[in-house]
This record gives sequence, structure tokens and C-alpha cells, in this order.
Amino acid sequence: MDPRHAYRAKIVQNLYSYSYNLNKKALPHRDEKTLKIVADLKKIDELISKYAPKYPLDKIAKTDLAILRLSTYELLIEKKEPQKVIINEAVELAKEFSGEKSFAFVNAVLGQILNNIE
Repeated sequence: MDPRHAYRAKIVQNLYSYSYNLNKKALPHRDEKTLKIVADLKKIDELISKYAPKYPLDKIAKTDLAILRLSTYELLIEKKEPQKVIINEAVELAKEFSGEKSFAFVNAVLGQILNNIE
């Protein structure tokens, strides 16, 4: 497995865990990037809510939400990887960790965010 993919998978696990226990000290894999995402969570969640209006945050599967949070952070705040790479990684993470059709939902929301932010 690509080490970058494995690292993103750990961040998704962290964000998933954080969604149940809003305590940074309880994260399974403490790392700087997860802490930065958690620090910007309000801004990230506002964007996700805005571009997925039919799905309130509390109705989005926690795994999908964790993937969206990571990807939104990478797309709009971190900006280290090409946008296509970030979206492709999000889709792959959704296929790996989430439900059967989750990858399409994740792709659609990230596409809306990207199209409307540019």
C-alpha cells in the first residue's frame, strides 16, 4: 500500500473516532495533520453543509464525513497535492472504508465544493 494512502487512512480513522468523542487526546493516531483539520473543523463543516444541502452533517455516515473533512482540508486549506489526486484518494478511501455507493456521494460533494470555490 502506498504510504500516503495509508497515512490518509489513519487520518480518516482519527476523524471517525473524533466524531464520537470530541477529545483530541483520545485520537488513536495522534498526528499534526489531524489536529490541524480538527482546528479548522467549523470552516470545513460549513463548506460540506453548504455543498451537500440535502444531507445535514448529523445524517451523513461518519466514515463519509471523515473522508469529506480530510479531502476538503487538503483541497482548500493545505493545497499540497493536485486536486484530481485528492478527489481520487477520497473516492478510493470511500470504496475501502464506506458503503457501496458512498464513493459517488463523496465524489459529488467534493466536485460541488471544487466547482463553486474556484
